Amino acid sequence: MLRALIYLLPLALTIFAFIDCLNTPEDEAKHLPKIAWVFIILLFWIVGPIVWLAAGKVRHAPAGGRTPSEWHRGHRSTWVAPDDNPDFLKSLKDENKKDESVLKDWEADLRRREEEIRRREGNAGPEDSAPPATS
Repeated sequence: MLRALIYLLPLALTIFAFIDCLNTPEDEAKHLPKIAWVFIILLFWIVGPIVWLAAGKVRHAPAGGRTPSEWHRGHRSTWVAPDDNPDFLKSLKDENKKDESVLKDWEADLRRREEEIRRREGNAGPEDSAPPATS
């Protein structure tokens, strides 16, 4: 069991450091380009991950209030949800106005057709109407 731990612990450390390096933005890798850190982590199996974790990346909160979830989105810091985006909200309002105008046109057309049907039924004389059925 101890032998397995001797191999699994460095492997887990290497995998963690490798993924951490890949997820770190280029501007937050210290001392070397990020690609160099990837090679160091993978080539120097035990020492590379330890050096990466100790000195390879900026560990304080970055300027501008970015959070780790925003790092992967191309350093976007303006809005997160669509309902925070004023352009998106404006497009929804414009679409809503368009839909309302189409609905009003349909309602007006329906009222016009109903009025035509009433006029036809009102203008129809007794000769046009069918005689009552007798049983």
